[in-house]
Amino acid sequence: MKVSFPWRTTLLAMLGLHAAQTGAAQAFALFSPDHRLLTGMPEIYIANAFGCAGGNTSPPLAWRNAPAGTKSFVLTLFDRDERSTPSGWWHWVVYDLPAGTDHLPLGAGVAHSTALPHDTLQGRTDLGTAAYHGPCPAKGDPPHRYVFTIYSLGVAQLPVAAEASGAMVTSTAQDSLLGKATFVAHYGR
Repeated sequence: MKVSFPWRTTLLAMLGLHAAQTGAAQAFALFSPDHRLLTGMPEIYIANAFGCAGGNTSPPLAWRNAPAGTKSFVLTLFDRDERSTPSGWWHWVVYDLPAGTDHLPLGAGVAHSTALPHDTLQGRTDLGTAAYHGPCPAKGDPPHRYVFTIYSLGVAQLPVAAEASGAMVTSTAQDSLLGKATFVAHYGR
């Protein structure tokens, strides 16, 4: 039985209005202007490998309300449900994004991308490339959870080698982490 609380929506709206009026800090948030990611992974973002025939294009992403003191960002896409490895699967790793950056356009994750801000680097994914590669879970698996994460850092550059792995980038980022925001897209086939 679902219980309805009609006052809840009103209360949440009032709290949001109060926060806006008093200048209270809003939560650090990551999202995509492509609202289809809320209900699944559109074909344009799916890999074109391993039996998948998608567009292998990185989605447009945006973030807001970065913590004070942010000097750079790291952005990752990680599949925590990949069962062929004991540690999940890194699909995209972007680091040294300048503090003034608040979005990445559709397709920014290609190799040697000119859509990324100057001096921004892409790390090595578990496919072995420094570029986005889309989801392609095993047939018959329950839908996997693809976690997009933006990390706010208190340093302008991470002290990692070019094309560092997702594990190395995110581990090193912990030393200067100011905050992070995530959203999850689901996909199965």
